[in-house]
Amino acid sequence: MAQPKGTVVLAYSGGLDTSCILVWLKEQGYDVVAYLANIGQKEDFEAARKKALALGAKKVYIEDISKEFVEEFIWPAVQANALYEDRYLLGTALARPCIARKLVEIAQREGAQYVAHGATGKGNDQVRFELTCYTLCPKIKVVAPWRLPEFYQRFPGRRELMDYAKKHGIPVPVTPQTPWSMDENLMHISYEAGILENPKVIDHGHPAGMAATGPRASRVPVKVTNAGDGATRRSALELFVYLNDIAGKHGVGRIDIVENRFVGMKSRGIYETPAGTILYHAHLDIEAFTMDREVRKIKQGLALKFSELVYNGFWHSPECEFLRECIGRSQEGVVGTVRLSVFKGQVYVLGRESPRSLYNEELVSMNVQGDYEPADATGFININSLR
Repeated sequence: MAQPKGTVVLAYSGGLDTSCILVWLKEQGYDVVAYLANIGQKEDFEAARKKALALGAKKVYIEDISKEFVEEFIWPAVQANALYEDRYLLGTALARPCIARKLVEIAQREGAQYVAHGATGKGNDQVRFELTCYTLCPKIKVVAPWRLPEFYQRFPGRRELMDYAKKHGIPVPVTPQTPWSMDENLMHISYEAGILENPKVIDHGHPAGMAATGPRASRVPVKVTNAGDGATRRSALELFVYLNDIAGKHGVGRIDIVENRFVGMKSRGIYETPAGTILYHAHLDIEAFTMDREVRKIKQGLALKFSELVYNGFWHSPECEFLRECIGRSQEGVVGTVRLSVFKGQVYVLGRESPRSLYNEELVSMNVQGDYEPADATGFININSLR
């Protein structure tokens, strides 16, 4: 065994990689505290706790952060209509600062100098985890095994990792590995790597059906009512889980894209974001209905920058905090009800109403003149044609 190095808090998933990392960190002389974030993934947390303790973790924290994930991370993204590169609703990017914030909190509680994670050296997550850690606790030291030559040279591939697991009594999955990597949280499920690294390989999606639902926005979503059976959900977490369930059954929010990672390479990912997609369309609709045109133009530009910052891991940066404040301020009049249906993977907006609507039926009508002089449009057109 190596010289004692102190305590490290490991962001632990219960999977093969972080289980091997846990044992490897102990080999290096660290006392390991395992931290498992419940962020809405389907996981046997008690089995993962037992596994971490059996592998030598001196303590295991299982933290349910799903409520704060929705209220403090997903809702600001819904307000922003945040989309990275016009398509990606940022499911993983939003989850990482939420997970890492609790990682730092536990490290401080345990008096640990070190935190560790299992993110690879080629991806975005290493940046997202570490920027959060360094922002919230500048003196923390991060151990990233997949970037350490002594780790990645010893484990150049899956086979070496499996051999190490067998040697150290780490349970190895008996079912064959899925031919891709999967990450799940409340916001989405993502699939990448493995066979999906070939951008021509076709992924087969889910069957789609039909349902009706109506999110109501009041700066943030406050109520969902199913028009079919009258079922209502009000709390942030409940309504988000319900929308995931409804929309997921109908194949809503599934995309297959090639994106630009922050570290410089292009990567292919498949994402399923059911509730996020419904709320994106509902919010976009009520926002267009209630927000001043010029305010909205500026807000759209801010949303573009916000999406980029979140994707690149700068959630806790001063500029991202500033953007959240600005975007939040723009939402004061965004109140109302939207009626939607989902069918064969698509979301259709059917109608909307709002006490703060800027839509004037009389003004826009072809049948009523209203407070508008059509003759004035002649000068308007002439002035615009001068150029």
